[in-house]
Formats: sequence, structure tokens, C-alpha cells
Amino acid sequence: MNYEFFIAKRIIGSKAYKSSISAPIIKIGIAAIAIGIVVMMIAIATGVGLQQKIRDKVVAFNGHVTITNYDSNNSQESLVPISKNQDFYPEFRAVKGVNHIQAVATKHGIIRTETVWEGVVLKGVGLDYNWGYFEEFLIEGKLPDFTKKWSEEVLISQYIANRLGFKVGDNFQMLFKKDDPYKAPSMVKCIVVGIYNSRFQEFDETYLIGNIRHLQRINNWKPDEVGNFEVFIDDYSELTTKGQEIHREMPSLLDSTIVENKFYSVFEWLKIFDKNIYGIIGIMILVASINMVTALLVLILERTHMVGVLKALGSNNWSIRKLFLYNASYLIILGLIWGNIIGLGLLFAQKYFKFFPLDPSVYHVTEVSVHINLGYIIALNVGTLILCLLMLLVPSYIITKISPVKAIRFD
Repeated sequence: MNYEFFIAKRIIGSKAYKSSISAPIIKIGIAAIAIGIVVMMIAIATGVGLQQKIRDKVVAFNGHVTITNYDSNNSQESLVPISKNQDFYPEFRAVKGVNHIQAVATKHGIIRTETVWEGVVLKGVGLDYNWGYFEEFLIEGKLPDFTKKWSEEVLISQYIANRLGFKVGDNFQMLFKKDDPYKAPSMVKCIVVGIYNSRFQEFDETYLIGNIRHLQRINNWKPDEVGNFEVFIDDYSELTTKGQEIHREMPSLLDSTIVENKFYSVFEWLKIFDKNIYGIIGIMILVASINMVTALLVLILERTHMVGVLKALGSNNWSIRKLFLYNASYLIILGLIWGNIIGLGLLFAQKYFKFFPLDPSVYHVTEVSVHINLGYIIALNVGTLILCLLMLLVPSYIITKISPVKAIRFD
């Protein structure tokens, strides 16, 4: 039997241990570990959850990778058409991990009502469009159906609906400027069949989704010509790698851009959350470790007499240090258990009951988003345990300085 573990177990289970002078300090150490793991767990879950929620909103409007003509056009409008007769369309088989590709087109237009004129961008989509993201955003009505060739159905944002007083079932006209300034603008009739709210105002105030055939007609494009392609991948963590692979598969006249480069400022803002998470983890582990160091020093000093006896009986310094490290491990694990119970309880409560709201004009979401993943929870617990034990190796060194003779006489 491991006698160090046996002695540590006897010490932990003794009544004297629980009522000793060091008991309050030990409880403080356990509490520090528990609070630390709760704060770290919440920081990771909410930080990653918010990143994913905002990232998904941006991807919903643009895809993970956008394929366009190789030109200097930086506007939101598709100017030069691309043929749909490409090797990568309608299925991108050349790159593994691509789950969908869709052809779209965009054009600036003006919504005209009896009292108001509003500039927006009509995003034309076809039968290949993936409505998965917008099913979550839909708050009223239904998604457009473009099985009819000249369907006039459109999906508008709640922001635009509120500004213009639209509701489901209303119809309006959109005007589009022609290249020839002397010609009357093109006109498209639109029927509101659904209202969405992504809570990302930059997009909500800009886009409405309609039939791509109307834009093809206005631009004098052929039925097989579109503005650009949007590519969706399976694993976002491979975005850069997949973006490079997709770029290598492009013909010389086409270019591809990953969503992080297209919306650089948004994703740079999201990266700040990573720095905050790392900072919180570092601070909480440091605070918890300091408290455990204090608790271990008090334990050693309280049991100086026992240390002297064990040395007199032949135990070496490392053996006695292991005894106290076992004791400290018990306290750390106890703190981790309580921390996980409290932390996971708070996270699941927020996930299902939405106790903490956020300002959507600042964070683009209405409540604190929570991402719960077993992987980071295990890593957090194991990492905290290992780092705390490594820091405890230093104060346990004090045992080597204890003289058996003086320790046995110590009172």
C-alpha cells in the first residue's frame, strides 16, 4: 500500500483535522478553488458562446467563403456576372469539408412608398439557397418560395418593416438605377411574406432577400449568370485552411475571400474576447494557487511534530512532501467539484431561462449566449489541478528544512 496516501487519508478523515486551527484557512482555500473554476467556466462559456453567435450571424449573410470576379469592386453590389457553369458548382467536390455552395446576386435599390424612400440592398437568391440560418431569425410569416420563376415574395428585416410600416402580406415597389442616366429606373414589385430579425443591425438595415431572377432581368444577365457564390464549410476552425484550398481551385478570373477578411473589424473585435478569457483564467488560477499555498504552509506548520516523527522513523523528505501534496490534492479536487456544480448550474440556468440580457445594439444578441462543451470543462479542471499542484511543490520544500529533533520537541 502507498503509505503516504494512507496517512493523508487518515488525516483528512480525522475529527481533529476538521476542527483544527487550520480549518478556516482550508475552507478559504477550497472556496478560492471553487470560485476560480466558476469564474473561468463562465468566462469561457459566455465568451465562446458570444463569439459563435455573432460569427454565425455574419456567416448567414455571406457564407464562410465568397467567390467573386477578380476585380477591384469593394461595394455590396454585384457588377460583373459570373457564369454558373463552373467545376465547383453546384457541388464543391474538389475540397473536402465544403457542405454547400449557393449562387446569389446583390443590387442597390430604393423602396418606394407613398411617404418614404428607403435605400436597401436586394439580395437575389435561387432554389439552391440554404435557409437554415434564417429559420432561426424568422419572427413572423414564412420564408420565400422561389419555385415559381418570377416569384415576387421577399423576406425583409424587422428594422426595415418598422421604419416603413410594413407587415406580412404588404406589397411595395423597388426601383433600381440603370447604367444609362437618361433611362427610367427598373422596377420590381415585392410582396412581404416573412420578417426576420438577426439583431445585427448592420445587416438588418441593409438586406432584404428576394428572387435572383429579377436581378438577372434588370442587369440583362443570362439565366446562368450570377453575382457571386457563397461557400459553407463544416468546421469553422478550419476556415483559413479551407479558404486557401478553395482559392487554389479558382479559375484565374475568379477570386475568393474568407469571411474574416471581408469583415475584418467585426472579427478583430471578437478576438478581444479571447484575450479577456486568457486573462481571467490566468488571474483566477494564480489567486487559487496562492490560497492553496497558504493552506499548505499552515498544514505543514500545524503538523511539524508529525513531520519530525516520520523523519525519525526513516521517511525521506520527498515521501513526506508527497503526503502533504496528497492532502492538498484532496482540497483542490473538493474545490473543483463544488465549482463545477455551481458553475454548470449557472450556465444551464442561463442557457434555458435567459436570466441575463444584453443590449443588441452593442453585442448583436439579446441575451448572454452560453457554449457548454465537455472538452473545455475537462481541460479546465485538469489544467487547474496540475498547475496548482506544481505551484505547491515550492512551499512543500520547507519540509526538507525541518530537523527531526527540533520538530519532535516542537509544541
